[in-house]
Amino acid sequence: MAEPRSRSYDDLNPAEMFPGVVRRTLVSGDNLTLVEVRIAPGSEVPEHVHPHEQAGHVASGRVSFRIGTTEHDLGPGDSYLIPGDMPHYVQAIDAVTLIEVFSPAREEFADD
Repeated sequence: MAEPRSRSYDDLNPAEMFPGVVRRTLVSGDNLTLVEVRIAPGSEVPEHVHPHEQAGHVASGRVSFRIGTTEHDLGPGDSYLIPGDMPHYVQAIDAVTLIEVFSPAREEFADD
């Protein structure tokens, strides 16, 4: 069972996933991982799949998602859900900040 904890944003380690795409793991437990993703205008996360269910919230900026074969243009306050094993692609229209949760936990993100 995960222990209760908190983390200071200043102590988080930024990880550049792709050019212009920086992830910070906010916290990770036994069953989920919470991350912040900042994407520079025009930068992208190439199409990929993973077994984790992924939900997110656009904290700021505008972003274009392709989830499966459907395009989504999202802005501040919008949310999204990506089922596990579904191909998806992301491109920032403006500088964007996303808050995302993955379940089960993304073990490869846990130590960031």
